[in-house]
Amino acid sequence: MTGAAALERFLASLAARDASPHTRRAYEAAVGSYLRWLAERGVDWRRPPRAALRAYLAELSDGHARSTVAQRLAAIRSFGRWARRAGLVAADPWAAVGTPRRPRRLPAVLGVGEVERLVETAAAGLATAAGRPPAAPGRGQPGTALVAALELRDLAIVETAYAAGLRISELASTTLGSVDLDRGEVRVTGKGRKERMGLLGRPARAALGAYLAEARPVLAGRAPGVRPADALFLNRHGGPLGARGIRLRLNRLFARAGLPDGTSPHTLRHSFATHLLDGGADLRVVQELLGHSSLATTQVYTHVSPARLRAAYRGAHPRARPAPTEP
Repeated sequence: MTGAAALERFLASLAARDASPHTRRAYEAAVGSYLRWLAERGVDWRRPPRAALRAYLAELSDGHARSTVAQRLAAIRSFGRWARRAGLVAADPWAAVGTPRRPRRLPAVLGVGEVERLVETAAAGLATAAGRPPAAPGRGQPGTALVAALELRDLAIVETAYAAGLRISELASTTLGSVDLDRGEVRVTGKGRKERMGLLGRPARAALGAYLAEARPVLAGRAPGVRPADALFLNRHGGPLGARGIRLRLNRLFARAGLPDGTSPHTLRHSFATHLLDGGADLRVVQELLGHSSLATTQVYTHVSPARLRAAYRGAHPRARPAPTEP
């Protein structure tokens, strides 16, 4: 089988495992470039000698960041493992070749006070919308009802994202039937179509309740003659609010709240995990709430939780405990 045919089968296997389009495109580019490099040198992709692999690694490392090299090699290694399982090669040729590790960056997180400022900013936008004069006919400007509905929706998005630690894609795919306000639960489907339950505190339940009662009907009514969407969050036209729209609205709120540069919607998820650990939550509980398949993925948050580390040190180290008080 040619390398091109093997690549097509590999990409089909990724699609069958519900890999995202972004992942499939990245893997196609990385593996395709690797296979073309071998073909140009007359090297059989099924049995490349170690010298050829080291030469490719050296060429790939020249002029590329370590993170880029690591990403491309991860795709190539995945292709090699798949080819071995599919019986196309006798062994994965990259298994015996050392490759550079991707530098591990600690995720940026917000302080509890910064999250509170973000929520207050969203609530302030709602108050401003309530005091806004009605739109003049024919001006094309959104009226008070629409602006207030959008602000209520954005407040509910912020509260839900932080309360349950959801990804943007999970927020966008959440449906009405997946939310149980009485129990404070939201059912989401994460990576690899893994379903999990997120929990909602009182502020998130209140924000979602207000959005469902007052704002969503306004937004759904913007699409007359169309069956209302099942999506929990709607856009101004009454259709489902996609991941791109959620990202845009959150980024605007981050700017209005004066949060640090580089704050992204995923920062709320990082903050959710870190604040749980700071509050004493067990690492495996956080793993379950985040939907991580490996505990090692969740462990990165222990490195960005200095308060937890200090508390564990003071409680465990015999020379760090406070001296007993005099009677």
